[in-house]
Amino acid sequence: MKRHSYIVASLLLLLFILTGCAQNQGNEQAANAQQASAETLPQSISTAEQNSANANESPRIVSTTVAITQMLDALELDVIGVPTSVKELPQRYDDATRVGNPMSPDMELVKSLKPSEVLSVTTLEYDLKPVFEEAGIEATFLNLTSVASMNQSMLDLGEKYDRSAQAAELVGKFEQKVSDIKELTASYENPTVLILMGIPGSYLVATEHSYIGDLVRLAGGINVVQGEEVEYLASNTEYLFQSNPDVILRAAHGMPDEVVKMFDEEFKTNDIWKHFNAVQNERVYDLEERLFGTTGNLLAIEAIDALLPMLYPELAQK
Repeated sequence: MKRHSYIVASLLLLLFILTGCAQNQGNEQAANAQQASAETLPQSISTAEQNSANANESPRIVSTTVAITQMLDALELDVIGVPTSVKELPQRYDDATRVGNPMSPDMELVKSLKPSEVLSVTTLEYDLKPVFEEAGIEATFLNLTSVASMNQSMLDLGEKYDRSAQAAELVGKFEQKVSDIKELTASYENPTVLILMGIPGSYLVATEHSYIGDLVRLAGGINVVQGEEVEYLASNTEYLFQSNPDVILRAAHGMPDEVVKMFDEEFKTNDIWKHFNAVQNERVYDLEERLFGTTGNLLAIEAIDALLPMLYPELAQK
């Protein structure tokens, strides 16, 4: 498998998966009056008052992904814009403007909201950054490709918006969960795992650099694909058979029901799959899309709990 094909395939998958007024005259007069008044004061006093006023202004945040929206809700932050999604968003944002799917937000609508900050994710930065720049919008791209990077993003947001206590509490829960898992699985053999990421008609192999790959790693699983830098690789069943994993995880995105049917047909008609130990031992599992997204999210703890009996059958029997 050649590296450039990995990157192209990865981008194609992510593209599919994530395809989610001028001031009035009265205000001008008020502003002119305020400016005239300020000119009569010493410059140091005027600047100090202006800085104080800016500090007291409420942030105007636009969130363009569901995962980020959930994080902001947990940090008790208000937003003026949220993504358009079939997934349920926090109730506190019922009145927020829907700005379009994560992959292609409505730039004119976003700009009209006059945001102080627009948030997206690094997995979309390559495609969205030039679009935001062309629209004259400065966007911040959060790294949610792993639990650790998600935790850091929460801490950064907490510090920026005076929500450090809330952020620290959330991060503490994730860190405690990882510690508990290491203790729980210490006496078991670490299983080897193959992760397939599917969309209708095709699938890729997820490395440990993908979010689901990171969850598997935290749960003690050993990804059969090692030494790669990308999140996803093109699939080659003969190559994968050489790794002969203990467990095969199938993640379905975009249209989950169709993808599961596609996987079932692939495993039924492609003769090579029946030779995998995971298939022979009936250790092939379909992951729930709600828990296993393409980026880090607040369901990480629940997702790891769901993984444990798949990776360690002994735990399922307890």
